Amino acid sequence: MELSGKVAVVTGGASGIGRALATRFVAERAKAVVVADRDAEGAAAVARQIGDGAHAFTCDVSKEDDVVALIDATESAHGDIDLFCSNAGIGTGGGPEAPNEEWQRIWEINLMAHVYAARALVPKMLERGDGYLLNTASAAGLLSQIGSAPYAVTKHAAVAFAEWLSMTYGDRGIKVSVLCPQGVRTPMLGEAPGALLGPTAIEPEDVADTVVAGLAAEEFLILPHPEVREFFRRKGDDYERWLRGMRRLQARVMGFPEP
Repeated sequence: MELSGKVAVVTGGASGIGRALATRFVAERAKAVVVADRDAEGAAAVARQIGDGAHAFTCDVSKEDDVVALIDATESAHGDIDLFCSNAGIGTGGGPEAPNEEWQRIWEINLMAHVYAARALVPKMLERGDGYLLNTASAAGLLSQIGSAPYAVTKHAAVAFAEWLSMTYGDRGIKVSVLCPQGVRTPMLGEAPGALLGPTAIEPEDVADTVVAGLAAEEFLILPHPEVREFFRRKGDDYERWLRGMRRLQARVMGFPEP
C-alpha cells in the first residue's frame, strides 16, 4: 500500500508508536489521518502539531461502541477507511496471581480492540474488495515477555488473530500486517517488567519507517528489530533449548537463581 491519498486511522495516536505513525502517514501525503486516543488532549495536540490532514478523535478502544463510533465518524467525514492501525496497547506485570481486573483490562485493549475493529470493518472491506488492517502486537507475541504473563498472552493472541484474518480474508482483497517490535522508547518501555529489549531500544520514528516500508511491500510480519526473525526461527527449531535459554535470561534479568 502506498499511503498517498489514503484515509488512515491510528489508535493510541497520542504518544509513542501511534504518534510516530500518524506523523509519518501525513508526511506520506495521506488524504486524512485520524489520531484516536482516550487521551483527548493528547490526540488533539498531536493532530495540531502534524497539521493539515490530521484529525483527532477521542476513543477508548476497550469499548466496542467507541471503536464503532470512531469508524463511523471517520467514514462520514473522509470516506472509506483504507488503513486501520489498531495500535493502542498497555502493559502490566505479574503471572497468574495478577488480579482479574488487570487480566481483563489488558485482554480488552491488547486483543479485543483488534476484534472490535475487524468486526466493524471487514464486512465493508469485503464488499468493496479492498482494505488494510495493521495490528500492533509485539515481539512478545512471537517470543514471550519475562515478568508479565498477561502481556505475553495477549500479544500472542493478537498475533494469532492477525494470522487468522490474513488466512481467512487475504485472497478476498483484505490485506493484514502485524507489527512486532521489541524495545521502543515510549512511556510503556519504562513500565515493562523485564522486557525483552534486545541490546538497544529504538525510537518510535524508526518503527514508523519500518511500517511504511512493510505496508508498501504488503508484508504480514513487520519487524522493526530484524533479529526477532532469527530468535523466532530458533524457537521453532528447538523449543526445549529455547525454553532453557529463556529461563537463564529470566534469571539474569529478574535476579532469580541461575538454573
